[in-house]
Amino acid sequence: MLDWISSLTTAPSQSEVQVHTSTVVPVSVNYFPHRQCNYTCAFCFHTSKTLDILPLDEAKKAMRMLAAAGMKKLNISGGEPFLQAKFMGELFKFCKEELGLESCSVVNNGSKVTEKWLDTYGKYLDFMAISIDSFDPETNILLGRSDGGRTGHIRRVFQVAEWCRKRRIMVKLNSVVTKHNWEEDMNDSIQEINPFRWKARSFATVSCMSYSCCENIQVFQVLLLDSENTGKETGSLRDARDLVVTDVQFKAFLERHKDQKSLVPEDNDAMKDSYLLLDENLCFLNCQGGDKKPGRSVLKVGVAEALKDAGYNEKAFIERGGIFDWTKEVPKGADLELDW
Repeated sequence: MLDWISSLTTAPSQSEVQVHTSTVVPVSVNYFPHRQCNYTCAFCFHTSKTLDILPLDEAKKAMRMLAAAGMKKLNISGGEPFLQAKFMGELFKFCKEELGLESCSVVNNGSKVTEKWLDTYGKYLDFMAISIDSFDPETNILLGRSDGGRTGHIRRVFQVAEWCRKRRIMVKLNSVVTKHNWEEDMNDSIQEINPFRWKARSFATVSCMSYSCCENIQVFQVLLLDSENTGKETGSLRDARDLVVTDVQFKAFLERHKDQKSLVPEDNDAMKDSYLLLDENLCFLNCQGGDKKPGRSVLKVGVAEALKDAGYNEKAFIERGGIFDWTKEVPKGADLELDW
């Protein structure tokens, strides 16, 4: 992996800068194959506006094109990816066996994961990222982080994390910090789960947004997006404007959890335009204007042309630590078929 990392981090010459938009390498791609979800998170930025999902063969074709252009890591998010569990599993299998990708990961709420799926497709999965915003059942319900108002989300997160550990799948947690949880002390629960990474984001009022997808526990600074989570006046299905926290509140949350070695805070500047987001129609989403504007389909115009629509900042991706050790370790001599 070191050779291509070196090529990405080497300072470009003036002539290379001139053609940068046509030479972007899509090293890490975040694919949203559908928008359907069984949760109703108040801050969701990718809501169930359509139920579209392309045929698996078309998705595979796009993945092959992206791999040929330099994709090393595929992350699937949603919607809830496990509502289309077989589609996702078969795509991961294709990406690992046929394309030889270094890393496959999924961001999900944990509610639809099964041991049967993990036994069938877990060998192709490097990271399982589970969303958990609070270890208080009532707070989760308040945020919409529940299936029909049921209170089993926390128990499920612990269960799925344990299933993954038994199968050598790295566990990552994603947390969104809002006005309802910024004062919570999550240290004991985080230590018990012991994720590889924990990303934490604050819900802050800003003009545009990106979404993180596959590193440790991630504590996120999530941004408001018109047409997704800024109220009816922008055509949004959600209104998250009253969930925002101040920078002082976000910093207080981070200070409270500073001893968690897996903690990866991500602020607005780090996120902005540093993620490649591929929607259900295989179009890159451009968030530069404060909303999510789909570009042209990878299948219709090719990867290089589609990337020109993405508003992607490759330098920001490198600087926020977008490249990390993203392949799970398999003990030498392990018989994967017997293990699974």
